[in-house]
Amino acid sequence: MTVFAYKALGPDGQSNAGTLAADSRAAALTELAARGLHPLELSEDRGGAQRRVKAVGRQGRVSQRSVEAFTRELANLLSGGVPLARALSLLQREASSPAARFLWGQIHDEIVSGVSLADTLAKWPATFSSVYVAMVRAGEAGGFLDVVLQQISEFRAREQDLKGKIKAAMVYPCVLAVLAIAVVIFLLTWFIPKFSGMFADSHKALPWLTQCVVAVSKTVSHDGLFVAGGLIILILVIRRALGSEAGRRRMERTILATPMVGQVVAHFALVRFCRMLGTLIAAGVPLISALRTAKEAIGNQTLADTVVRAIDEVQRGVPLSRSLASCERLFPPSVIEMIAVAEETARLDKELTRLSLSYEAELDRRLRMLVALAEPALLFLMAGLIGTIVIAMLLPIFSLDDLMH
Repeated sequence: MTVFAYKALGPDGQSNAGTLAADSRAAALTELAARGLHPLELSEDRGGAQRRVKAVGRQGRVSQRSVEAFTRELANLLSGGVPLARALSLLQREASSPAARFLWGQIHDEIVSGVSLADTLAKWPATFSSVYVAMVRAGEAGGFLDVVLQQISEFRAREQDLKGKIKAAMVYPCVLAVLAIAVVIFLLTWFIPKFSGMFADSHKALPWLTQCVVAVSKTVSHDGLFVAGGLIILILVIRRALGSEAGRRRMERTILATPMVGQVVAHFALVRFCRMLGTLIAAGVPLISALRTAKEAIGNQTLADTVVRAIDEVQRGVPLSRSLASCERLFPPSVIEMIAVAEETARLDKELTRLSLSYEAELDRRLRMLVALAEPALLFLMAGLIGTIVIAMLLPIFSLDDLMH
């Protein structure tokens, strides 16, 4: 639908202005006539979406916790038979933050003007993801919006739990990495200059390892700002490269090819895909639409491309299990076999949900193993760097008498 801005005269001769959603200009004129309005001006409201986004931005960002509460409570209200507009009005009054109260009010106004809920939510992509909007659109089309919203609420809760596990697993390795960097910087900027002064008056050549470490120390100490600036520029260049489609795909392929890390990424994508697809099928969404929506939940475009080919095959009548069999990196043979059995027994939604739970436990195990290996590796790297610096400073001391003569 298109949003039109209008100015019209009412039955009492008073001027009215506002917006309405319609499939075409003719439909918008018909709608105005049905309201008893005589149109004076009618045009597409092209800047409306931008104004709404800026208005929401001024109110502050809506937290994901507020979105989850909104989804859950809206599902409960619709399940209880409350009309959508009234439910949104109730949620607006009960919102816990000014930003959420403002946004829920904007959504309510759009619904009252005749815009569908999916089209309304799509106007705020920073708050409602494309997957969220696609599921709402499917629920509206099938007449089971309350069921889909409940499924979204459960899906997001499971997603947050899974992401929480990943973040918790990465805390200790990140702390070790930061500590190692801080210790090395301290040694290079304070410890080594103190020692290198002892050898300044010597005319003997220092060991090559000591020379290298002292040179690095001087560079960091005297040209630290330039080094930091170079690092910042390098980070910005890398971010810019990763922002492009080609750069992002290259990075995804590199990560997938990395031992153990690639397996964890593939398992994470499999869990999200199976959970989303099972949720959608259980809610009554047609298989092709469910596959297209679940593809967006994978979070890795390289893996999502393999699912696109599978969707094309399903449209031609090929069974889902056989179509997904070509995506070996994402779907192991055991998963394909279980999906095939589920198709034959008409239990696809339940089996996909079971697979997501099973592979989530497997993902948790792999994460713990990866962290267990990362911790000693980081400790070894930290000890190696510090040990190299200390040995480089001690080597001249072992031959101090020779250096002094």
